Amino acid sequence: MKFLDQAKIYVASGKGGKGCVSFRREKYIEYGGPNGGNGGSGGNVVFTTDPNLNTLIDFRYHQHFKAKKGEDGKGKNQTGADGQDLVIKVPPGTEIYDEDKKVLLADLTTKDQKTILAYGGKGGLGNSHFKSSTNQAPRKFTNGEELEEKWLWLSLKLFADVGIVGKPNAGKSTLLSKISRAQPKIADYPFTTLHPVLGVIKKFDQEIIIADIPGLIEGAHEGKGLGDQFLAHIEKCKILLHIIDCSEKNFIDNYNVIRNEITKYGKNLVEKKELIAFSKFDLIPEDKKKLSEIIEKKIGKRPYVFSNISNDGIEDLVMALFKQCLSNDDK
Repeated sequence: MKFLDQAKIYVASGKGGKGCVSFRREKYIEYGGPNGGNGGSGGNVVFTTDPNLNTLIDFRYHQHFKAKKGEDGKGKNQTGADGQDLVIKVPPGTEIYDEDKKVLLADLTTKDQKTILAYGGKGGLGNSHFKSSTNQAPRKFTNGEELEEKWLWLSLKLFADVGIVGKPNAGKSTLLSKISRAQPKIADYPFTTLHPVLGVIKKFDQEIIIADIPGLIEGAHEGKGLGDQFLAHIEKCKILLHIIDCSEKNFIDNYNVIRNEITKYGKNLVEKKELIAFSKFDLIPEDKKKLSEIIEKKIGKRPYVFSNISNDGIEDLVMALFKQCLSNDDK
């Protein structure tokens, strides 16, 4: 399934039906009074979350949405039927902004959450509504209220237990393919992953969702390499898994660059629990224990060290992810 995290759509509610001008006409009743019914209300545009969705790709091909109008009123005091609401399903984690992307109109985070963003017009009044002691045969009626229309921006932020961050080509996608059934594109060049990829890890009769975020570069928080869009996807992740390629000479600098981008991006990302994992240790001469000690001295945190080639260290890392995610659930 293709991934799309932003979409611009047009929505319009239904117009209200107009009131009816009608008079009672029956045998032996010479002066039947007014009996024109009111118009029905137009349908609303309702957004609701669907946990089975995880992309906005459908909105690339369908961008215009219109609710049904209310029916006109009828004689015999019959009110017109209300227009049917238009329900638009979106993934949990969808934020809805106005056309200028400046005002947040709705933040849909929970299952089956609903919000109305375009209200249908009220139905008009039939002539029976205007009957009075001085006007026994009114011919007055009102039209239904106009519809409400607007352009909206949808922005999806993934809901995942773990968000994987790191520089391009650090081994993030390969790790995800080994610990889950996800099948991200894997190649020996930077920026192989161009969109976030979700995977599910099952263990202990429980599961956690892990999101592979495309590689980040210096200046990501300002939008370089679409970094600001990628960082937005980890805002709702419980913990971060920071993967660093320890075969590179400047791997400590690479770690600091990503941490600096996370700090500058804001949104409290820097306060999230972070697990550090060093990949490709099979490409360096030091043993795993010695490498861990070296790294801990330099960055002040004990890292997990693993190899996607030999699978060494991967099981320990998965156990740590489950332990941390489950402990967060208990809080």
